[in-house]
Amino acid sequence: MERLQAELAVIMREDWGRLLAVLIKDLRDFQLAEDCLSDAFTSALEHWPRGVPRNPQGWLLQVARRKAIDHFRRASTRAKMQPDLAYLMALDAQEIDAEHDIPDERLRLVFTACHPALDSKTRIALTLRTLCGLTTPEIARAFLDKEATMAQRLARARGKISRAGIPYVVPGPEAWEERLASVLTVIYLIFNEGYSASAGEAPIRLTLCDEATRLARALHSLCPGEPEVMGLLALLLLNHARSPARLDLSGAAIPLEIQDRSRWDQDRAQEGLSLIETALRRGRPGPFQLQAAISAIHVEAVDFQTTRWDEIVLIYDRLLELTPNPVVALNRAVALSFAQGPAVGLAHLPSGLDGYQSFHAARADMFRRLGRVAAAQAAYDRALDLTGNEADRLLLQRHREALDTPET
Repeated sequence: MERLQAELAVIMREDWGRLLAVLIKDLRDFQLAEDCLSDAFTSALEHWPRGVPRNPQGWLLQVARRKAIDHFRRASTRAKMQPDLAYLMALDAQEIDAEHDIPDERLRLVFTACHPALDSKTRIALTLRTLCGLTTPEIARAFLDKEATMAQRLARARGKISRAGIPYVVPGPEAWEERLASVLTVIYLIFNEGYSASAGEAPIRLTLCDEATRLARALHSLCPGEPEVMGLLALLLLNHARSPARLDLSGAAIPLEIQDRSRWDQDRAQEGLSLIETALRRGRPGPFQLQAAISAIHVEAVDFQTTRWDEIVLIYDRLLELTPNPVVALNRAVALSFAQGPAVGLAHLPSGLDGYQSFHAARADMFRRLGRVAAAQAAYDRALDLTGNEADRLLLQRHREALDTPET
């Protein structure tokens, strides 16, 4: 039984989104589709001990459709259910001979889950539930929310999709760019949820990097010609490649300048480098491609000292043109501090980020490098006040404690 449960867990992780997308297209009801697919997995636990079917995914889809047929039959007195029942019975009569006979409707699903009418957190949660197959408790732990709160959020999202008549379609050319940007941003935010996880927090947070990378990879297979999709996948791979060297044994963050680069995942790094090179050759650089290009420079550098900081500054200049916001300006100032010195970096720090931890951590580092101990200590104190991540807190505390007596 344990082996069967493990096999079903793999199928759920790899095929949940594809199977659910087909069911949502058939049923036009997110909740019903999820319930029927969950029931199909439960049925598999009952029936598969006698033998796993030749086409497990087809078996699950067919059983889920039959669960839906049972649902509509119980509601058969409602005339509006009759067309749905007839349609499902016609589908049930078709044999699913092989896995490739299952249509891939994931592109419709990801665009629906990431519709701009839903708020950012809801898009992420709904995407994790529908495309990745994470359970409501897992998603709640990822956001450090209560399970009941997350369940309500997901229920409201499904209801809003239904009430607002959000179409289950891939948008046309007039809305493609805006909607694709929403999809890419959601996948990136899922990755960041995992990448910012610290030691000792819920383990599921550490799987989000893999889930986001898998989503980006699936989107790339569905839209192979889109350079921004390639750029996002490259960005995730290049950043994730550095993960093995990000924390020390105590759980403290290791800054990029002293990371052991031999521990970086070379397979991920090389795949990311190849992808961003291909994407940039398309001649349509977007924000994710530019961020990936910056990550590529870090990965290509033999060590921190030989990093091409001037080139990174130029890329940030272009990124600021496309996405003018203070966080990008902050990252540009950090790059300037290494390209032209910490005094230049300080002069180019943006305003309006007093409540942003990374702003004060960057100021502290620049003051420290300039030998302005008192200013550095004050900036470290402010950064520590704003830090909720244990790995970052440990690093900042060490830098703060290493400072000399304040200037007199």
